Amino acid sequence: MKEFTPDEVAQHNKEGDLWIVIDSKVYDLSRFADLHPGGANILYAPKIAGQDATQAFYGLHRQEVLLRPQYSRLQIGKIAGQEEQIKPLAPGHTSKVPYAEPTWLTSGYFSPYYTDSHKKFQKVVRTFFDTVVAPESAKSEESGQRISQQVVDQLAETNIIAMRLGPGKHLKGRTLMGGVVKPEEFDYFHEAIVHAELARTCSRAVVDGMLAGLVIGLPPILNFGSPELITEVVPAALAGKKYIALAISEAFAGSDVGGLQTTAVRDGDYWVINGTKKWITNGTFADYFTTGCKTDTGFTVILIPRGPGVSTKQIKTAYSSAAGTAYVVFDKVRVPVSNTLGRVGAGMSVILSNFNHERWMVTGTSISAQRQIVDECLKWSSQRIVFGKPLTSQAVIRAKLALMIKRVEACQNWFESITYQMNSMNYDQMSEQLAGPIGLLKQFVSRCGRETAEDATQVFGGRALTKSGMGKKIEEYHRCSGFDAILAGAEDVLGDLGVRQALKKMPREARL
Repeated sequence: MKEFTPDEVAQHNKEGDLWIVIDSKVYDLSRFADLHPGGANILYAPKIAGQDATQAFYGLHRQEVLLRPQYSRLQIGKIAGQEEQIKPLAPGHTSKVPYAEPTWLTSGYFSPYYTDSHKKFQKVVRTFFDTVVAPESAKSEESGQRISQQVVDQLAETNIIAMRLGPGKHLKGRTLMGGVVKPEEFDYFHEAIVHAELARTCSRAVVDGMLAGLVIGLPPILNFGSPELITEVVPAALAGKKYIALAISEAFAGSDVGGLQTTAVRDGDYWVINGTKKWITNGTFADYFTTGCKTDTGFTVILIPRGPGVSTKQIKTAYSSAAGTAYVVFDKVRVPVSNTLGRVGAGMSVILSNFNHERWMVTGTSISAQRQIVDECLKWSSQRIVFGKPLTSQAVIRAKLALMIKRVEACQNWFESITYQMNSMNYDQMSEQLAGPIGLLKQFVSRCGRETAEDATQVFGGRALTKSGMGKKIEEYHRCSGFDAILAGAEDVLGDLGVRQALKKMPREARL
């Protein structure tokens, strides 16, 4: 690469002949100046034209801008004797920004929960998400389209789809991430790593669009479906060939499962199903709907394949349509009685059996997303110069950073404690002991997330209100953090659940 001195660069400081330096690299902007989105005059400013514009650039643009082909090709050389200081993280690498990573991934710290197996697994999973999923996430977030089948096939090939369901018999005989962990070794901390890396890479909409409907809609089939139904549906779903949505909530009943109005009436060997479902994640592209219905003998869960009488309509929400959020209509749909999941009238136990895992999963992704916001705020407040000093020189900014850090670390530690209990309990024990704590954890994490979204908006100022540029991640998070407070159970409902579960275990002899 050709080398220049600062004096040589300084000679190119006029219209039609414009060079600048960014982080030791020399760029020829002579032809680009008139195309600059902010106008050419900015580039001809005395401290930019022919000068080292590193500070000015990073006060306005994200590092990723320099990596785009249309801009990287403007580089014509480097400054002699200088080395590049600002480098993007290589795929699979961990950040050195304080609190950008959980403690167990931070050099010099230790954890009682994570083993070498988890660390090796995390490295491979992060590399996969950085190289395969991240580019797809950006495309889906922008276009609002479902992730491509090519990426789904790669998720299936590495068995990430299967691993998102947690440890269990469905992993038997599978090769997980190229064999870095054996199915019998896979635990909830391994699964938590998958969810964390997903949220680190993807927008909130794409997190849900990445087959979240399958994660919550397939377990009832695995645990309560007939052998024939399992054989028909599960292999195709885990191979990424068929998509599933959990269809419980309705316009008439959200958290009130007992108030559902979708009906299933027996007609010989078939159910005839009528009703509607609303806010169904992945519903627009689902092939199957794990559906809550009202029958003569009570609430029943039935697997409904897409077919005659089934229609879906996209619901516009605060986040991208890549999540496939849908309004679903069942109009005289005929479904074999053999598609019933569990006993007729015992649907509540079918659904409740899956809630703990779903809520735990949401907290895992939420914490990872919050940590990315802490990372963004620490970087921005360190590089943003105001009144001649970094933004971190302001006590009010440091106070907001302190609150963000305290919240995410509290969330992380409670989450890891709950995950350890999950690893140490069997399924019945988890159902008995953890419904309340997980409900309270989710309430705490989602509220922390929204408080952090507000603080981050103040740190970034006006940039936090735009969907592109420096504050784009803050804008997206502020707009979408409320989803964690609603999906899988609204905050107040889960807080009440946690207290009611605790009150059931109050010892009768306990008195002040």
